Amino acid sequence: MSRLDHIAWTTLSEQPVLEIGVTILAFLAAVRLARLGGNHPLLNPTLIAILLVACLIKAAGVPYATYLRGAGFIAFLLGPAVVLLAVPLYRQTRLIRASGPLILAALAVGLPAGVLSAVGIAWALGASPATLLSLAPKSVTAGIAVGISEAIGGVPALTAVLVISTGITGAILGPWLGRRLRLRDDRVTGLAIGIASHGIGTARALQMSEVAGAFAGLGMSLNGILTATLLPVTIHLFHGS
Repeated sequence: MSRLDHIAWTTLSEQPVLEIGVTILAFLAAVRLARLGGNHPLLNPTLIAILLVACLIKAAGVPYATYLRGAGFIAFLLGPAVVLLAVPLYRQTRLIRASGPLILAALAVGLPAGVLSAVGIAWALGASPATLLSLAPKSVTAGIAVGISEAIGGVPALTAVLVISTGITGAILGPWLGRRLRLRDDRVTGLAIGIASHGIGTARALQMSEVAGAFAGLGMSLNGILTATLLPVTIHLFHGS
């Protein structure tokens, strides 16, 4: 290890605030780049920020565990960030109340489709049982998905990666698919994105419109609750039969 690398490693180890700063600056740079690119679907801020941080800590020779120890506080902020989704939900209360059948239909189709499509494809490709169980909660926000994965016998670390990949993919492809399918109702688009790609997709839906963001947040929340409740029970019954 060179002297410069040693200094960088020591500094980041002793001053965790730098990891937080690096993470925030990387995300702000990613958001700026996305805006300069006209919010093109491929310029997803989360994906860009991940790549930037990965390159920075690799160049500095900082172990991921060291970086995570310092930047872990940001994960704590995910809770308050999710709570803030109540704002667009409150503003769209009347529309949400009038959309009960649509919401129920979206969940009835979206939840099993999200689980069965991924697990079915992986099973057909010969994936191991642990991989299949890790895939099952991929459409749920990370905090819930990791807990579900651990409870049903999956690999939590693999589930976390799959959740992030699913969110980024949904945020990129969701709006594009909506246009291709000529969806004019922001409620439908929002529900589809929120149920399929949780928080990352919801952030993208909020950029589209407040209605899309509100319904994406609602879809994400309800999908998380139902998946956390039904998936472990279903897996248990399946293994017990």
